[in-house]
Amino acid sequence: IPADGFYEWHGAKPPKQPFFIHKPDDGIFAFAGLWERWKPSPDAEPVDTCTIITTTPNATMAPIHNRMPVILAEADYAKWLDRETAGASVQDLLRPYSGELLTQPISTRVNSVKNDGPDLIEPV
Repeated sequence: IPADGFYEWHGAKPPKQPFFIHKPDDGIFAFAGLWERWKPSPDAEPVDTCTIITTTPNATMAPIHNRMPVILAEADYAKWLDRETAGASVQDLLRPYSGELLTQPISTRVNSVKNDGPDLIEPV
C-alpha cells in the first residue's frame, strides 16, 4: 500500500496529540498490506477488502505508540508482492522500519473526516 506518511496519536484522552510520520525526503514508501476479494454469500456481489499489517514500534515510534505499520524496504517489494511466495517466507519482512522517520505534531483538525487538505500535516 503506497503512502507518503501516516498519522498516529499520543497522550491522554481528550485531547490526544496527532502526529504525522514521514520520511525526511517526504518520499513514497510501501506498507505491508493484504487484500482479498470475497463474497458474503454465493449470490452477493464481491467485496474488496484490505488491511495494513502492524508490528512493534521502532525507536522513533516507541515514545508515541506501541505499534507501527510494517514499512517494507524497496528491495523487498517483489518478494512481498509475489503471489507464489508462501506466507512463512515473508515473515522476516514483518519487522519495525529501520530507516529514518520524522514525527511532527500536527493540528487536531485531522481528527475529523470533514477536514481535508495539505494544511492537516503542517506542524503545530
